[in-house]
Amino acid sequence: MKLVDEAEIQVIAGNGGNGCVGFRREKFIPLGGPDGGDGGDGGSVWLVADENLNTLVDFRHQKTFRAQRGENGMGRQMYGKAGEDTVITVPVGTVVTNVETDEVIGDMTRHGDRLLVAKGGKGGLGNMHFKSSVNRAPRKALPGLPGEERVLKLELKLLADVGLLGFPNAGKSTLIRAVSAATPKVADYPFTTLYPNLGVVSVEPHRSFVIADIPGLIEGAADGAGLGAQFLRHLQRTRLLLHLVDMAPMEGGVEGVSPAEQVRAIERELGRHDPELLEKPRWLVLNKADLLLEEEQDEAAQAIIDELGWKDRWYKVSAIGREGTWQVMLDVMAFFDRQAEEAAEAAAEATASGRQDA
Repeated sequence: MKLVDEAEIQVIAGNGGNGCVGFRREKFIPLGGPDGGDGGDGGSVWLVADENLNTLVDFRHQKTFRAQRGENGMGRQMYGKAGEDTVITVPVGTVVTNVETDEVIGDMTRHGDRLLVAKGGKGGLGNMHFKSSVNRAPRKALPGLPGEERVLKLELKLLADVGLLGFPNAGKSTLIRAVSAATPKVADYPFTTLYPNLGVVSVEPHRSFVIADIPGLIEGAADGAGLGAQFLRHLQRTRLLLHLVDMAPMEGGVEGVSPAEQVRAIERELGRHDPELLEKPRWLVLNKADLLLEEEQDEAAQAIIDELGWKDRWYKVSAIGREGTWQVMLDVMAFFDRQAEEAAEAAAEATASGRQDA
């Protein structure tokens, strides 16, 4: 299944125009000499990051992009017109890879970033460049050089601060609806999100962060099982992971796996896909507490924590009832504020150290 966060396109830059073989022909000016102009350079192909785009779906329909060819040179030392560049807009967060060499060409992380992916061919020289004392009437001109041609893989990695991960039906979409204006599909039957959803959590004016609802992972996701493998890449840019677990899984199927087993299974998939994901800060969010009797909730939550030997932060919430969810978001914002303060202090210390060394 070809999803909208990955695409393959072909880019073809314009060829350079040919140089001209020409001689000056005017009345009363005998033997005017060579005056053939150069060909114009071919147009190049550029990628530009646009924050208003959030998928690569447009590349399902158009997969080949060509820049304009340069015009040929003309007599009277007239240069050919350069070909126009082709500009392709892509979402912010797009990683560009050369399919042939598997080399990452660029990473479009900011709005307005420009990346040259295929350079236009240089125009050929006209015969006016080849005249000399021994060759006053050269009939030599050079053809334009061909433009670059590449097949590119475009891979979108969401630029979210927080990534939600968990088994299908853990309540990730419900949580993102509860804390942001995003409206992903939710239902009272087991299903998994098909596409990542982004939501902005605004704690107060000028204090907000972006949260991403990543489609559910299952055992074997790192090897391609289910949809999750195609979305694990979106977790790589996040600064914090919220690991959602269903406190009261249904009997049978994937939901019959115990909460602790679900956590361990996803930890294995994260490690197999990218061990660095396990090094990211990860908080445990025990969801669907409303499905248990009130007097059973604390005991059930503590049992899960004890079985896992969990040492980091954990929360007990009901996303559908919006109970406890806002406190999680406040703590996330405070976590990011502390990160910003520590980064500012480290930068100040580095600056001071540099001045002392000088």
